[in-house]
Amino acid sequence: MAMTKKPVTGMKDILPAEMQVRDYVIGQIQETYKSFGFSHIETPCMESIGNLSSKQGGENEKLIFKVLKRGEKLHIPEAQTEADVVDCGMRYDLTVPLSRYYANNSANLPSPFKALQMGNVWRADRPQRGRFRQFMQCDIDILGDPTCLAEIELMSATTTLLGKLGFSGFRVCFNDRRVLKAMAAYSGFSEADYDKVFIILDKMDKIGRDGVAAELSESGFPQEAVDRYLGLFGALEQGDGLSVLEKELSGVIGEDVIPGMRTILESVRAAASCEFSLVFDPTLVRGMSYYTGSIFEIKMEELGGSVAGGGRYDEMIGRFTGMNTPACGFSIGFERIITILMEKGFQVPKQPVKKAFLMEKGMPAAEMVKVLERAGEERRAGAQVLVAHMNKNKKFQKEQLQKEGYGEILEFFKEKH
Repeated sequence: MAMTKKPVTGMKDILPAEMQVRDYVIGQIQETYKSFGFSHIETPCMESIGNLSSKQGGENEKLIFKVLKRGEKLHIPEAQTEADVVDCGMRYDLTVPLSRYYANNSANLPSPFKALQMGNVWRADRPQRGRFRQFMQCDIDILGDPTCLAEIELMSATTTLLGKLGFSGFRVCFNDRRVLKAMAAYSGFSEADYDKVFIILDKMDKIGRDGVAAELSESGFPQEAVDRYLGLFGALEQGDGLSVLEKELSGVIGEDVIPGMRTILESVRAAASCEFSLVFDPTLVRGMSYYTGSIFEIKMEELGGSVAGGGRYDEMIGRFTGMNTPACGFSIGFERIITILMEKGFQVPKQPVKKAFLMEKGMPAAEMVKVLERAGEERRAGAQVLVAHMNKNKKFQKEQLQKEGYGEILEFFKEKH
C-alpha cells in the first residue's frame, strides 16, 4: 500500500518561510518575558490520564488524545473499560502540567515563581483558521503571589510582547469569576446553576442581551431572576461598571474584589508600552472551570476573536498537594499570532545577509576546501551562507534560493587545466 504524503488531519508541515517567522516570534517571547523575570521551564508532552481528566480542563477534557498502555501492560482482549488500556494522554494545555510540575518541584523553586513555558499541545478539535490539533502554546504563570501584582505583571508582559511584534489597537477584556458568581447570586440563581447561566452569558456577543434573556427563560430559570440579572447588565452600561457593581453587590461580594480590579486596570493602563484598550467586561466568562478569580482575554479584529487568555487558578495546585497555592497565568495563541503575521506578509527584521555558494559537481577536494574556507570567513563576519552543488536546472535553483531570501548567489567552477 502506498504511503500518504499528507500530514495527519489538523496538523501541518511548516515550510522555511514560516519557520523563520516562528523562530523570530519565539525569540521575542523569550527575550520579552525573561526581561520581566520569568524563568523558562519545560514539562513532558504526556501526562497521567487521571491528571488530564480531573474536571479541571473544561471542554478540553473531551478532546484528549489518549495513549494506549505499552508492551506487556497492554491486554486488549481482556479489557473491560477504557482504564484497562489507557494510562496517559497528550497534554491539551500547559496549565495542568505546570501545576503538577510545581507540586513536584516547589522545594527547589523560588517563591513567588515566575514560569515561562513554550511547547506543543494536542486537542482532538475541529481544525479551522488559526486552530490545529497540534499547536504551540506559550504561557507565563506566577505561582505563590496572592496579590494583584501577579495580574498586573502578566498583562503588562503580554501587551509589551504584542507591541514588540507590531500589534496595536487590540482590546484587553478583564473580569473576575467572583464578580460573575456575585451577579448570579444577587439575581437569585442557585449556586448549582451558575455554570449553566455562565455558558449562556458567554453567548452575549453573538446573540445579544435579548437572546441571552430568551435562552435563560427557555432553560427554565425563574423569570424574576432572569429580569434582575439582565437589568443589572443594563445598569452597567449606563455608567462606570465597577462603581455600579460596588454599590449593587455590597454584601454579596468580598470587599477587596472591586478595589483590586480597579488597581489592576489603573496600573496596567499606566504602564502600557503600546496602544491598546483595557476594559472591564462583565460578560467575559472563560471556559475553564479551574479559574477562581481574575480572568482576561485579548481580542484582535484581524482574527475576529481571541488571541490570548488566562486568569487566576488558586485551587488547582492544591489538587496535587492538598494545600492551595496562589496561581495566575496568561497564554498567547501562538498559532493565531503566526497566522496573522503570515497573512500580513510579515518580514523578520535585522536578518543576517544571506549568501549562497553554488559549486560545480565533481570539483576536486582542494578546490572545494577553498570554497568552504571562504564560506567560513563569511559566517564569522556575520553572514548566513549556504553551500551546495549546482543543479542541472540552475536557473530554477537560483530562483528558489532568491525566494528564500538569498540576496547574493556566487558560482564556483572547477579550475581548467
